[in-house]
Amino acid sequence: MNRRRLSPRLRIQVLGLFMLLGLGAITLRLWWVQVARGAEWTAKIRGSSEVTVRIPSVRGEIRDRSGLSLVQNRASYEVDFYLPEMVKGYRQRIGQPPVTEYRATINGMPKDMKEADIVKIVNDGVVPRLDDLDLARDYNANKLQKHYRTNTEVPFSYIKDIDFETMAKFSEHDVGLPGVDIAIKPVRSYVYGALAAHLLGYVGAPDDTNKEEARKFTFYQSDVEGKSNIEKSMDEYLRGKPGVRYMRRNAKGAIDGVLREEPPQAGANVILTLDARLQMITEEALRAVGRAAAVVVDPNNGDILAMASVPSFDPNTFIPSIKAKEWEALRKNEANPLINRAVSAFPPGSTFKLVTALAGLRKGLAAQRFDCYGGVSYGDHYFKCWISEKGGSHGRIGLSEAIMVSCNSFFYQFGNAAGINAIDDTGETLGLGKASGIEITGEQPGVLPGPEWMRINYPREKWTSAYTANVSIGQGYDLVSPLQLAMVYATVANGGVSYYPRLIKEVIGADGKPILNENGQPVVSQLPRVHGDLRQDFKPEQIELARRGLWKVVNEDGGTGAKARLPGVQVAGKTGTAQAMTGGKKDTIAWFACFAPYENPKLAIAVMVQGGAHGGSVAAPIATRILERALAMEEGRFDPQLAWLAPANKPNPFAMIEAITFKDSGPNVPGTDEEKLEESDNANVQMAAADGEPDVEPEADARGKIIPRAQRVARAQPLSPAPLPQKRPNFFQRLFGARPAPPPAPPPVRRGAPRKQNP
Repeated sequence: MNRRRLSPRLRIQVLGLFMLLGLGAITLRLWWVQVARGAEWTAKIRGSSEVTVRIPSVRGEIRDRSGLSLVQNRASYEVDFYLPEMVKGYRQRIGQPPVTEYRATINGMPKDMKEADIVKIVNDGVVPRLDDLDLARDYNANKLQKHYRTNTEVPFSYIKDIDFETMAKFSEHDVGLPGVDIAIKPVRSYVYGALAAHLLGYVGAPDDTNKEEARKFTFYQSDVEGKSNIEKSMDEYLRGKPGVRYMRRNAKGAIDGVLREEPPQAGANVILTLDARLQMITEEALRAVGRAAAVVVDPNNGDILAMASVPSFDPNTFIPSIKAKEWEALRKNEANPLINRAVSAFPPGSTFKLVTALAGLRKGLAAQRFDCYGGVSYGDHYFKCWISEKGGSHGRIGLSEAIMVSCNSFFYQFGNAAGINAIDDTGETLGLGKASGIEITGEQPGVLPGPEWMRINYPREKWTSAYTANVSIGQGYDLVSPLQLAMVYATVANGGVSYYPRLIKEVIGADGKPILNENGQPVVSQLPRVHGDLRQDFKPEQIELARRGLWKVVNEDGGTGAKARLPGVQVAGKTGTAQAMTGGKKDTIAWFACFAPYENPKLAIAVMVQGGAHGGSVAAPIATRILERALAMEEGRFDPQLAWLAPANKPNPFAMIEAITFKDSGPNVPGTDEEKLEESDNANVQMAAADGEPDVEPEADARGKIIPRAQRVARAQPLSPAPLPQKRPNFFQRLFGARPAPPPAPPPVRRGAPRKQNP
């Protein structure tokens, strides 16, 4: 078949057809990209021009049982450095950033690395501009360089918690430096200073940045976290939800505005069982001595109404960070103001005789009587009664009288008759020898020594009746905390129910409703928790026999707690004095534990004083002071004024205290001081474990020192402020040409600088 050639005209028509088809395909493709998938591409373009900043969450409040806020939040202004923006600004305005070298370990091998010398960039390009405005501050250059190396996405806090004058200068002058910004952050405020500091705790920056979460943002500002006590134990509820700030980056890469913001949400509020007014009463009474603790509980449910420890500290010094020198001073203070003595363990002395009494009652020894001739021999050791030091003896006595006069000889024999296993079992039922699980960091479990404990801790030693005798009077290896002892006396006060101590009343949201767990129940139970019940093994009259002995201690002549008497109120309690070793030094521990009123107890109190000569003359007056004011407050006869408290800090906290007297308290009744013990009875104190380290601000180093202007001979050119956006010329300006810009106005005369004199 012959091939026919197309005419030129036909070929032009075919070519035009193909061109039309191609143009249609291009048009269809453009429609698909710009219209059908327009939203998708717009989102991608917007995403590439957005900068996301994580906004820290707002912590919930901590309140007392009546809803009074003890811990709130306040606004804090700080100057932040966005280091990548600074490096970028240096590159755009000056040139290649300076470089520094450092040694790193890569895959287990040392390697020399290079990075931008952010310290030089700040010193040459940022500090001079800030210095011109009197806004420059000394800083730690080593911390800055390390921050750039490890936390690039996290803004560096240059000045924290700036004052109003500094804030006004930043507001008055347009600093205009790339990467320099003022941030408003919520920080903790402990409303009443040192009040309940050992319960509330403090917060600080996290030890490590959450890298996985940080990668979701251009810049990441982390939440603070609880470092100790309630702030730490309830951190998951107190923390809120972070917010996000979306910022716009222009064509030159500079951030020039905020697009939108998702504000952070506040965390839940934690309600304590604490009564702030009773806490104030307790802390004021305890400040009569240098090293001590006191715990006040409700014997009917185990609620902690007050818990104090001296010396103390102001947690506000940790906010937003604590200076390195201040932190070092707190840590080196020999009196250990950071230690919570209320949950530290000390030898209980004669206050432990209540446990021995209950163990003997469990064994049916209620009617048993023993002789006191000044002491008892066990093996090759003669155990003295305290009265032998005064040349006397107690004669033949029973349990209630032995509790009243605190006869050691009686309890040596009574404890051995009951047996160490009965003593330990009773102590365990009362919550001794183990941590209670209260939401306080560093709680010590104490020690309930016995044959099994001896086998584990001293395998070469064998338990003997001499050890049981020592334990029976609260010496030897016995250790209890003031919190534990308060719960023991609360158990006897209410007739035999041993409650777990409770510090958290409830956790509520912003709507006032309880926070629920995955099962739909409140995260904190409203019901008291029972640890043990003596009523299962004791008859009511047996427990009453022990209670009556405690009543005699205070209210009958010859009792060792006479200084705890209160007009119109029947108080029952027990004094105690013990020898101890604290940090390798000899110490004396004075105790008084009590409850009142006797018939319908409302309060149980334990007071411990380190360096107190006798429980009856030192600890009992403090407990009486607390009890007297607490009952008067309940009856409306006393109104404690809540106020900011400075940290408790006695000038000489290690001086021996012979007696305490409050001039405006009850009558000063003379009491009998018991127990001058032998040095061989010393026990080592278990101090509460140290809390987490706060956010410590290091001191300025050499490269971070700001050189005064008078001493600065020459310095590098600072980063020029970001140029103001130019107004787009209108039609007539484009047609006829824009007028020349007027010369810049001279800079304002800086306050304090000499003015130029006219000739």
